[in-house]
Amino acid sequence: MTDSNWFTLRWNDGAVELLDQTLLPEKEHYLRLDQVEDLACAIERLSVRGAPAIGVAAALGVALGAFNSEADRVDDLRRELDEEVIPRLRATRPTAVNLFWALDRMQRRLHAGTDSEGFTAEALRANLLEEAQGILAEDIRTCRQIGVAGLEVVETGARILTHCNAGALATGGYGTALGVVRAASEAGRKVTVLADETRPLLQGARLTAWELQRDQIPVRVCTDNMAGAMMQAGKLDLVVVGADRIAANGDVANKIGTYAVAVLAKAHEIPFYVAAPLSTIDRSIATGADIPIEIRDREEVARIGDRVVLPEGVEVEQPAFDVTPAKFVTGIITEKGVLRSPYGSAIDRAFSQ
Repeated sequence: MTDSNWFTLRWNDGAVELLDQTLLPEKEHYLRLDQVEDLACAIERLSVRGAPAIGVAAALGVALGAFNSEADRVDDLRRELDEEVIPRLRATRPTAVNLFWALDRMQRRLHAGTDSEGFTAEALRANLLEEAQGILAEDIRTCRQIGVAGLEVVETGARILTHCNAGALATGGYGTALGVVRAASEAGRKVTVLADETRPLLQGARLTAWELQRDQIPVRVCTDNMAGAMMQAGKLDLVVVGADRIAANGDVANKIGTYAVAVLAKAHEIPFYVAAPLSTIDRSIATGADIPIEIRDREEVARIGDRVVLPEGVEVEQPAFDVTPAKFVTGIITEKGVLRSPYGSAIDRAFSQ
């Protein structure tokens, strides 16, 4: 079970509350955001991050915009959300498809068959909050189903490498890749985790290690350039990572460095699994070549915390994500089970179930 003394994000009395992940592990501080712009900025600066969590945050943001609106007519409220709130939230992060999936779902609820006489703006606000909270609850439930599905590939005593953070912090709760770890631990399989530190923002060192330690699941951290040596030394049994977007052919966009881990795993004949909900699969994109890759600020590479590690004036390469071709992926662990190559047909079957 995830430690119940903390949460990733929630709706509470007219505001979105979330754990500020930029401050972990030094400080556990919750932001209370009662304005859409503040929530959008929190997504952009990674106070909340991880594809499923971004989707939940955006859904709650639409509800927040509805409750903050002064519109007293249904049409006016819809127009304000369509033209101001939803576009602002859509513009926050380009790669994580769960953001757009959640906003599309909120927009459908916004325009659902609610034009009957007597339907009010207040009723619409209540509908939107219900939908957003439903997305949050569904995300947690889905992550638990992913965890159970992952038991198929995790043996007792497995030594698992992770990259970035795909845990409770990256979702509504429980996690995708770490959901598999948690489910295995709860099943008594005595797994251990080696977490890549995940430069430049150290999500593995700061976040994965923090939440696994809270759950008393054995975890160690290695620098990103140690992963190959750990595989060569026979210290790993499988790799499990999350995803920000998966193309229709099974190509996977995830945190920068994932592709290198997948290539290393292939070279060492170590299974490489991706854990993600079906909402992370974007069937409108044929291959990973079409996935938009976010480019982030130079300062994220130039500094580690407050310490400058790069000479002034030297430029950086700073893609936030890379794409792992499907040929390097052993399986995609979803709430509908483990999908295996050929991924196009496997994905279609999963969506049809």
